[in-house]
Amino acid sequence: MTQLGLDLDLTTKRTRKREFLDEMRRVVPWLKLIALIEPHYPTGRTGRPPFPIATMLHIHFMQQWFGLSDPAMEEALYDVPLYRDFAGLDGGMTHLPDESTILRFRHLLEAHGLAAQMLALVNEILVEKGLMLKTGSVVDATLIPAPSSTKNNSGTRDPEMRQTQKSGNWYFGMKAHIGVDAESGLVHTVVGTAANVHDITEAHALLHGQETDVYADAGYQGIEKRCETGAVRWHIAMRPGKRKKLDLSDRLDAIYDQIERLKAGVRAKVEHPFRVLKRQFAYTKTRYRGLMKNTAQITTLFALSNLWMARRALRKA
Repeated sequence: MTQLGLDLDLTTKRTRKREFLDEMRRVVPWLKLIALIEPHYPTGRTGRPPFPIATMLHIHFMQQWFGLSDPAMEEALYDVPLYRDFAGLDGGMTHLPDESTILRFRHLLEAHGLAAQMLALVNEILVEKGLMLKTGSVVDATLIPAPSSTKNNSGTRDPEMRQTQKSGNWYFGMKAHIGVDAESGLVHTVVGTAANVHDITEAHALLHGQETDVYADAGYQGIEKRCETGAVRWHIAMRPGKRKKLDLSDRLDAIYDQIERLKAGVRAKVEHPFRVLKRQFAYTKTRYRGLMKNTAQITTLFALSNLWMARRALRKA
């Protein structure tokens, strides 16, 4: 039997992962993000020189896209040539970033609140390109489960996470509240809370202040009575039980049902970022302990999801 040689060109196959990284290499505003981090990055006047910001930022984003922990990311850099190439580590590097280096970079972003600044920077670019309008918003929240096991160093569950009930089932974890552009479905605001915080209590924090109309599901019933929401017009879905009682043979009830259909068509835009977060980026469970760290990761993921959702328009621009 003839054996395969060892001089195969493994770069000719355009795998889905390679295509994805090539797409993101083109649409992520790397230079502007690097300029955002640079004032906070160590200069390395003594000891081993730090890795370039670009390298660490590429590694950090790969962690988010592929759901890798710090040790797993270090091992992946050794095992996967594609990851080294994306991070720019194949150009005569004598060593690779270890898990402690990757951890310190993530802590640097968390300590200076750079995840929220990255989202704001990405949105500024999208607004400049005419991809995000500011006349309407859609607000919603999704549950993010957290590990409920106590088999860890502290012997306890995450003290900042809480339990809540939804559709008869109990969940332990946090909530990601988002406000999205009603036209494009791109995320402009992210708030992280414990799972037992009601959606309506964070609704006012999800508005950017320039919208005139806001859409939400039935969980936000009564929000228009709260003074802190300002003068915007709220379009809240009818409660499912009440809608089931509509008699479509009655002309007035048929009009109400059609209005609900129109509102649902706008509200559906908020589900697109959640789909990218949970399906495209496979983010289905919190990775860290504490709301601050997990909110920072979720905010980064939504910034990257905006770029992914707008990638075709950005390439044309």
